[in-house]
Amino acid sequence: MPLYRLIYVSSASHQMSDAELQEILESAASHNTSDGITGMLLYADGNFMQVLEGEEAVIDATFVRICDDRRHHDVLLIEKEPIEQRDFPTWAMGFRKLTSADVKENAAFIPFIKGRFDPQQFGVTPGIVARILKEFGR
Repeated sequence: MPLYRLIYVSSASHQMSDAELQEILESAASHNTSDGITGMLLYADGNFMQVLEGEEAVIDATFVRICDDRRHHDVLLIEKEPIEQRDFPTWAMGFRKLTSADVKENAAFIPFIKGRFDPQQFGVTPGIVARILKEFGR
């Protein structure tokens, strides 16, 4: 079966506590392990950015579940495409909560991780979003 990558962004329904983020991460890692999905989740200032990698039908079903989750809204699919190999092969779900220092060190990413995410305002392209995820996934 060919592999696919799906990337989306969304806005949290409220500022997430560390405990809430941990709950999301544990649930995602559990589902993803059993479904053969790998990926990375970023959280910054009320916004999520996530990449999922796996078989197409499985990531599609996962994305439907994500879209129905009331903990966030304004889910925007940035990219879905076939890939040759995984960028996050060992992570059932990598996670990073970005800090002010992270933002200062990566000023080019500020439009994507500060305030309410507006992809049209900043001319988001799939390549830029994938680069952000990889950069913070190191």
